[in-house]
Amino acid sequence: METGNTVLVIDDHALFRKGLAQLIAMDEDFRVVGEAGSGAEGVDMAVRMQPDVILIDLNMPGMSGIETIGALREKQVDARFIMLTVSDSERDVVSALRAGAHGYLLKDMEPEDLCDCLRRAANGASVLSESVTGSLMQVVATNQRVPAAQADLTSREGEVLDFLAEGLCNKTIARQLGISVGTVKVHVKHVLSKLNLHSRLEAVVWRHEHQKQRH
Repeated sequence: METGNTVLVIDDHALFRKGLAQLIAMDEDFRVVGEAGSGAEGVDMAVRMQPDVILIDLNMPGMSGIETIGALREKQVDARFIMLTVSDSERDVVSALRAGAHGYLLKDMEPEDLCDCLRRAANGASVLSESVTGSLMQVVATNQRVPAAQADLTSREGEVLDFLAEGLCNKTIARQLGISVGTVKVHVKHVLSKLNLHSRLEAVVWRHEHQKQRH
C-alpha cells in the first residue's frame, strides 16, 4: 500500500512543473498524484484525486492562482493550498491569504527547503517565505490593531490564538482542546474580530510581533 502525503502541482510552465514534481517525488514523505497546466484542469484533477497538498502558481492565463483557490474551496476540496510564485508583492500575498491559501512560498527558495515547508503544511502549519513574512508584517502593522490586553479575549479565545500562532489548523486545535471543529471556527472568528485582523495568517504574524514587543 502506497503511503505519504499526496501532492498536486498546478503551474502553466511545463518545464518548471515537471522539475518541481520530480523534486517532490524524491522525498519519501510525498507522492505527486498529478500535474495540471491550468487552474481549470487543476480544479478538475483535485476533485477527482483529493490530494493532501496542492501547489498553485499565482499568475496563470485563464484562471489565476487566486481564482483557482476560490474554485477549489467552492468545490469543497479538503487540501492544503500553497501558493508557489515569483511574486513577493504585498498585494498578491494578502490577496492569496484572504482567498484561503494556507501558505505562500517563492520560487527562488532553496530546493531542500521546499519539502520541509510542504511537510509542515501537510501537518497543519501555515508556511511563508521569509521575505513574505516581512511583507505581511507591514500590512498587519498598518491595521488599527487592538492590544491583546485590551481585546477582551476570553481564556479559551486566548488559547485558540496561541494555537493559531503555531500555525495549527482547526482540526488540530479542536483535538488539542477537546472541542468540535465548529466551535473552533467560532472562536477563531471572534479572535480575528476582536483584534481587527482579516485572516488566520495575520493573526500568526500579529501574535509573533506582539510577543517580540513584550520581550
